[in-house]
Parts: sequence; structure tokens; C-alpha cells
Amino acid sequence: MFDGFTLDHIDVGAATLRVRHGGSGPPVVLLHGHPRTHVTWQQVAPALAAEHTVVCPDLRGYGRSSKPPAGDDFSGYGKRAMAADIVALMARLGHERFAVAGHDRGCYVAMRLALDHPAAVSQLAVLDGVPIGEALARADARFAARWWHWFFLGQTAKPAERVINADPHAWYGLGDTVPPEEREAIYDPATVHAMCCDYRAGLRGDRAADDADRAAGRRITCPTLFAWSTRDDLEELYGDPLAIWREWADDVQGVPIESGHHMAEENPQALTTALRALLLR
Repeated sequence: MFDGFTLDHIDVGAATLRVRHGGSGPPVVLLHGHPRTHVTWQQVAPALAAEHTVVCPDLRGYGRSSKPPAGDDFSGYGKRAMAADIVALMARLGHERFAVAGHDRGCYVAMRLALDHPAAVSQLAVLDGVPIGEALARADARFAARWWHWFFLGQTAKPAERVINADPHAWYGLGDTVPPEEREAIYDPATVHAMCCDYRAGLRGDRAADDADRAAGRRITCPTLFAWSTRDDLEELYGDPLAIWREWADDVQGVPIESGHHMAEENPQALTTALRALLLR
């Protein structure tokens, strides 16, 4: 995996991130989702590295990155804190301005980067997600039936960690095609706790941040790509999910990817093509 890439652990202040980086050219950072690690990009990153410096971290709390305290309000796993980690990481690697692509939970971090640090983000790709505030504002019986894990992981009355840690393999159902490193990560109780805190932050501070931005009229100004999986459920839930992103971004284009939810693993060629087109804008 990741031929020619360097593996580091980099202190970004509030956390230490495990990161692979390689290639040369304009920088792009790739952010994974739940319950994955940076290894999800193992086919996309080397392809992009022919023309770009590619940086793939484990988000704080995930994989082998450190697990800072969540805090009483779970802001330690808020997307604002995670975005600040990435700005610090890229600065440590010598990049003040960069493109960012995020999948699943990583897309919320990528969005927060573009909103909170517009001078740092040259292009944005959000993959298989709509803003947290938008998803929760539209939550109905269909959403609750399909995305019930948002509320199970996010609630604290009966913490989900006890259920997950009893049998992580059964809970996540990661098959043999998932790299061993990603399967191993879900067996670490500290990682499971951090991932739950990610969802707890989502229902609290992350939603509040999205709602405040929407009320203030803040928008994403850089060129933006929204890509969604054709065999996932965004179209079923939202009809035209691209229309939601048009409410947030001044310059957004949409691309469907023929895959299930984990597009970087299931159709890396199509995703790489879409990302290359964005990076030329």
C-alpha cells in the first residue's frame, strides 16, 4: 500500500495524527469516514500522487491517531476541532493552502475547513454526505430507519460502546476486502469511544455550527465537487442532494459514482477521475 509514501506521526497541538504523505505538486488532503482510517484511500492516493502532493491522515480519535478528551460538550470531537487539526498538519508539512476531499464523516470536516479557513482551501470535495445541519433538519421516519446509528451512537443515556465492544466484528461487519489495519482499529475500545464522541458532537456543536452559518448566510466560495454513490441512499432520502449543496456553495458541480457507500474502495477509478477534474478548476 501507498508505495513511495512516508508514514509519520505528527503533533498538531491538540492531537497527534498518524499520516501518510507522498507525491509532488499542488497539495491535496484526503479525509476518511467512519469507521475507516486513511487506508481507505490506498487506491486513490497513489493515483493522485502522480500530479499532487497527497496527504492522508487518520482523523483524531480514529485509527492510530491520538484520542484527546471529548469534553463535557463533546467539542473535542467536533468538526471544528478536527478541521483545525488538518490546518495545523498541513502547515507542519509546509502547505498553507491546499485542496481537501472528505468522505462520510470526513466530508463534514472538509466542509468545516472550507467555511472556517477559506484562505487555506483551494478546492473542496464532499463525498456521500450533506451538511449535518441539513440532514437533521430533514430527518424523518425514513432517515431514522436508515441512519438510526446517528442517534444510537450520539446518545449518552445508554452508551453504545458497551454494545459495540462486545463484538466489533459483528457490529461493523467489515468483510475480508477491508484491509486488516482497518479491521483491527475497531477492536480498540478507545477508538470506539472516540468514534461515538464524533457522533455525539454531530448532534450538538456540529449541528449548531451549521445552523449558525446558514443563518448568517456564510457560504463556501472555493470550487466544490459533490460526489454521491448511486447505490447508497442520498437520492432516496433527498431526491436531488446536489440541490442542498447549491444552497451552501457558490461554485459546485455534482458527479454520481457507480458504487456503494465506500466509493474510494469500490470504484477508485471513477472517484480519482472526478477528483482530478476538480483539482484542475
